[in-house]
Amino acid sequence: MAGRDTHSLLPAGLLLVLFHTWGAWAAVEVVVEDKVEVYLGDTAQITCTFTSDDGIGGTSIQWFYVDKLKEKQRISSQDSMMTRVDKDTPYTDRISVNSTGASVVLTISDVQLQDEREFICLVKSLTDGVGEGRTRLLVYAAPNHPTIEGVHTGISVHEFSKIGSCEVRNGYPRPNITWYRDSTPLRHDPDVVEFNSQITTESSGLYSVTNELRMEVKKEDKDAQFYCEVTYFVPKDTMMTETRRINITVFYPSTAVDIWVESPTDKIKEGDSIKIHCTANGNMPSVLSIRNLKDDESSDVSTLVLKDVTRQNSGTYECSSMDTDNFEEITSYTNVSVHFLDEAVITPTKTMTHSQGEDLRAVCNALSSLRTHTTWLKNGKEVSRGHTLNLKKMTYDMAGQYVCVVSVPEIQGMQTNSTLHVHVKGSPVIMEGDMAEAEMEVETGKTVELKCSFRGYPVPSITWSSPDRKDLVGQSEQTQQGAQSTISVKVSSDMTLHCNAANDHGKSAKIFNIKAISTIHTTTSATTTTTTTTTTTTTTTSISNATVQTEASKPTSQPASKKESNGVIIAVIIICILLLAILGSVLYFLYKKGKICGRSGKQDFNKGKSGKDNVVVEMKSDKTEEAILLGVNGEKQSPGDQ
Repeated sequence: MAGRDTHSLLPAGLLLVLFHTWGAWAAVEVVVEDKVEVYLGDTAQITCTFTSDDGIGGTSIQWFYVDKLKEKQRISSQDSMMTRVDKDTPYTDRISVNSTGASVVLTISDVQLQDEREFICLVKSLTDGVGEGRTRLLVYAAPNHPTIEGVHTGISVHEFSKIGSCEVRNGYPRPNITWYRDSTPLRHDPDVVEFNSQITTESSGLYSVTNELRMEVKKEDKDAQFYCEVTYFVPKDTMMTETRRINITVFYPSTAVDIWVESPTDKIKEGDSIKIHCTANGNMPSVLSIRNLKDDESSDVSTLVLKDVTRQNSGTYECSSMDTDNFEEITSYTNVSVHFLDEAVITPTKTMTHSQGEDLRAVCNALSSLRTHTTWLKNGKEVSRGHTLNLKKMTYDMAGQYVCVVSVPEIQGMQTNSTLHVHVKGSPVIMEGDMAEAEMEVETGKTVELKCSFRGYPVPSITWSSPDRKDLVGQSEQTQQGAQSTISVKVSSDMTLHCNAANDHGKSAKIFNIKAISTIHTTTSATTTTTTTTTTTTTTTSISNATVQTEASKPTSQPASKKESNGVIIAVIIICILLLAILGSVLYFLYKKGKICGRSGKQDFNKGKSGKDNVVVEMKSDKTEEAILLGVNGEKQSPGDQ
């Protein structure tokens, strides 16, 4: 408290002296980047960082740009209360100012070329004075891909002529063009290499540059490649791109001509398309022609195209060049050989019919200009090599289609073929691997498809028959070895179907035995009937100690035939129980009438024991050796009473 009182009593003059002293010690420091680089159309951000003892609340910040007259134009101002964007400036609608601590960021959207200028951040402090920072905003626009155009006319050697021109459009700042010859940059050299450059400022403010190359042509330039390299600036980097390569036509006198054949392979075959080229080692204007010496036909072209050549195109071809300056002729020759392979011919005929056990011999040949190779195939597999096919003791397995393939090993893909159809005469035979009789079980109501196949020649005709059906019509078709037929039938009961095949040499058949299987389940109803019948019998006859046990498999796991057998067994057991009940009732009735007395070896009659007569009957079931002892009125007798 004492200290506070002391400070409050300081003279006002002393406070003023201290205030000015502090102002002299401190100053506003402003830090900005020297330059900010941005693409045309992008957004630029200029950051202004400052230090002041007054802090952000005791300072005011203003943004300016420098116009073409080097004068400052304010675009924004800011104090501790608010930030204002000046009206009616080029940036009124494109800038925003944001503060983050001791930094202020000026954001300029949709940057234009005219925005490439200097921007000033001015900071005023209440006590520290004024500080400012200046930033240069640089704008870049990548140019379009450069193009190159070469001269279309030929250039004679030692002639100083235009080679071509390169152009690059719409770049900023101005792009630079450099010419190259076979990866070597070309430099200006009077009377040897010359460049003519033209710079155009587009309405958008972007630059377009055209550069033309002129030079003295040499013979070596006929194989040279010319192109342009364009360098341009982008934010914080320099980029480079190149044009395509071009060649120029250089004229120089010829000393020799050359002729050669361009074909798909080393050896030419009929049907190929070939090109015969005629060239001269000079490049002065001359007349080139190609001539077939055999027919003496000439064509004034440097390339002769022959499509689908034949053996008639074989011969010697001449290439000649006539110099237009001195009319001297230079010639060269080449031979063209077109190889051929005629169609394969099978003798004695393409279709042969033999009986089983006979031998067959066929010969296949094809006329060719080169060595041939012959192979016989059946079903895609090789069965013989050489021109002759020999089949010994023919069987049905040897019948079918044989393909004779004649090829020229020296030329890939040059081959021909012919087909031999071999028939083996005989009666129909069921196809190998198939059985003469087939057994099957089919659920009632289901449709089954049956199929049978027969060998034989002539091709067998196939019909379907059944003892109890007359409407059987199958679908038959011819196969390589004979015929086959299919039929669909709906199973309603057991049936037998015959697939019959016949030709001029005999008959054959395949039998299908179909057993119809019922799908009706009877286990549940049979069990219910057994239970009811047993209960009724016990009530009527009053037989004690009579137990009937039946065991049946689960309905879901037994076939229909087993379920029917279980039902029969249950019915037999029920009948036996009914007979035993009837027998007991008869014996009881006779006893009551006094018609019978006990006859069992195991029974004793005690007349003095009771007024009631006791009758004991022993009955044995089919399934157990236990005796069922029945007393009068159904009472069970103890061992002592027997």
